[in-house]
Amino acid sequence: MTTTRTIACPQCKAAVPWGPQSPYRPFCSERCRLIDLGQWANEEYRVPVSGGDPMKELDSL
Repeated sequence: MTTTRTIACPQCKAAVPWGPQSPYRPFCSERCRLIDLGQWANEEYRVPVSGGDPMKELDSL
């Protein structure tokens, strides 16, 4: 007997089986996937930048 690993949906925290039966993984549904995408588009999430001014780093290339 094999066990299917389950994870929590990053959006609503529902249990999601990790496998081909969950096409929107790690999300539980297309709705949660689109909510997350919208949050990235609205710049609610940000990737931290370490160091100085990133524009100065580009100028030095």
